[in-house]
Amino acid sequence: MNPVGLPALDNLVRIGQLKAEPRNESESRRMLAMARTHLADARTAGPSTTGRFLSAYSAGHAAALSALRWHGYRSENRYTVFQCLAHTVNWPAPRWRVLDLAHQKRNRAEYEGFLEAEESAITELCALVEELIADSTKLIGR
Repeated sequence: MNPVGLPALDNLVRIGQLKAEPRNESESRRMLAMARTHLADARTAGPSTTGRFLSAYSAGHAAALSALRWHGYRSENRYTVFQCLAHTVNWPAPRWRVLDLAHQKRNRAEYEGFLEAEESAITELCALVEELIADSTKLIGR
């Protein structure tokens, strides 16, 4: 069992969905800084909608990963990082599922070469990621 862990996440360790590791504060802070950078990129008007969507998605993943690492866990599956938001920052399912849907879109882009990203979806994703960055910042304390 992870000494700084959460029971629900410890269960995921037992079934091999997560790995327990010591809390890594500097890695959590670096991931949060990366999330802020990706979010700024996503809000820049110049790049394509595809590039902006992928930047917003990357920002969300980095922010979610920062919270997971803060609690002393690591995942090799991106979608698990989003699902763990229910426990790492106490997000209800409707909030983290938006990020899970973005993950599915990202996978279609990466593996099938197809991505439809509307401006309104990018705006919604950026707003949600901004909230996640704020919640992760409160957790980490910076």
